[in-house]
Amino acid sequence: MEKTEKKLMICNEAIARGAYEAGVKVISSYPGTPSTEITEFASKYAEIYTEWAPNEKVAVETAIGASIAGVRSMACMKHVGVNVAADPLFTSAYTGINGGFVIVVADDPAMHSSQNEQDSRLYATAAHVPMLEPSDSNEGKEYLKHAYELSEKYDTPVMLRLTTRVAHSQSIVVENPRQNVPDKPYVKNPNKYVMMPAMARKRHEYVESREIKLSSDVELSPLTTIEMRSLDLGIVCAGGVYQYVKEATDASIFKTAFINPLPIESIREFSKTVKKLIVAEELEPYIENSLKAAGIECSGKSLFGRQGELSVATIKKNLQGVEPPTNDYSMPNRPPVMCAGCPHRGVFYVLKKLNLTVSGDIGCYTLGAAPPLGALDLCVCMGASIGMAHGFDKAVAGSSKKTVSVIGDSTFVHSGITGVINAVYNKGNSTIIILDNSITGMTGHQQNPATGVTLKGETTHKLDLHALVLACGVQNALVVDAYELKKLENIIKSELSKPGVSVIIAKRPCALLNKKYPAPYQILKEKCRKCKACLKIGCPALFNTGNIEISKEHCVGCGVCAALCSFGAICST
Repeated sequence: MEKTEKKLMICNEAIARGAYEAGVKVISSYPGTPSTEITEFASKYAEIYTEWAPNEKVAVETAIGASIAGVRSMACMKHVGVNVAADPLFTSAYTGINGGFVIVVADDPAMHSSQNEQDSRLYATAAHVPMLEPSDSNEGKEYLKHAYELSEKYDTPVMLRLTTRVAHSQSIVVENPRQNVPDKPYVKNPNKYVMMPAMARKRHEYVESREIKLSSDVELSPLTTIEMRSLDLGIVCAGGVYQYVKEATDASIFKTAFINPLPIESIREFSKTVKKLIVAEELEPYIENSLKAAGIECSGKSLFGRQGELSVATIKKNLQGVEPPTNDYSMPNRPPVMCAGCPHRGVFYVLKKLNLTVSGDIGCYTLGAAPPLGALDLCVCMGASIGMAHGFDKAVAGSSKKTVSVIGDSTFVHSGITGVINAVYNKGNSTIIILDNSITGMTGHQQNPATGVTLKGETTHKLDLHALVLACGVQNALVVDAYELKKLENIIKSELSKPGVSVIIAKRPCALLNKKYPAPYQILKEKCRKCKACLKIGCPALFNTGNIEISKEHCVGCGVCAALCSFGAICST
């Protein structure tokens, strides 16, 4: 038998440990900060089958299938991934489960690596599924195990919500042995698992009755924490905010583990013991509105607002008027940039040079919107670039073809393929550039169907993007080395002159995948005219101190800058 041990873990690792201890057998996810590490850590357990799905919808569908087959399953994603997965999520609340099924979602208040501050708590209510929210790593592990018990007791999917600070913060975790959870036999039951209208109506009734029972039971949950301190003020909170509240105030605290349903009656009783009740929560006034709807007098968003993260300092300032201490130094801004040698940089340089309208997508290449490249015009969500470019083309039909879309290989597989099919089917007139860097770059180098390697490191079928777009009906599909800027420029010009939908696959592996770089480049000062043409690509290895210089520590020897120099002043060392 395994020994019980203590270990320092980030919450994402603790969630993976919780899945192991809970006897989970199948995990399907799509990488997205701040959730990515959960599935990566889980893949280290031989007892758990783990995979990267093409997108979050497929991940949830895979986990649902495993659950109905009779094993405990899980799907992990970031908050915007729930949008993609919402279709199977909502209906799985009707079908219920067989083996326990949990969806872990990591929200990103303050948008550290996201395009919006979406609040996933609202999804739990809309989908009629229970949601728990831990405040530290050990709670993350234990709440996940409790989520499986709830899932199987109430025949429901369960959501576990994290936020960026909780997901990536470290605390002590108590490791326990893996539970021996027997597989449940699958029993054919169309009335439960086939959601035709006649069956779905009855299952909807079941969902309503399940929620009533669950609402009653959460009032007695041992996961609820009440800390009576000063009776002048009581604060209701959950998740990471609890840590801030406890440090910033001497108020009495009601920490709820359950987000949906909330233990309303327990909070009502707590409110009677304090002179004033407030709710401390990030993003939407989810708890506050629920309490007010139940007739419990409280305040919250009038103090803290709906944007960004809370902290000890902001809580002290908003509750007590205490200004945070000011530093006698200032840190320089360090905006994110594409890495030295990034194959996307040259593509955006060419697009800006050609003065094109560029519909972009989610990934490292979104940074193509930043100076000095400034090439990106549009970016909304995963896979949207192709559809937006198609719509843009239809809106200005008859004008010269000046719009292109750019999308990464992983994002293309995630949700870009249908955009190509739509553009071809509806007689579009767009040029699509797939930035194929052979990896899922932004989230930390995860594999995807186009790399030919699984999450477990096993060799598998490698999706041929060129053959795929041809099968979608694209007539012109070309592959070009992303470092060959002149050739790339000529191909883009040529494709823009042709009618219909064309695809250019700008292919070159991410610079961080290859650690055996060629010799770095150098500036020959006697030849340099200081025209600064090389600086236009914004490579972090190039800098201007009065003289143009190349940092040997940063240069990866890609040679793109040398191709831009008209005077032969840049060469390999």
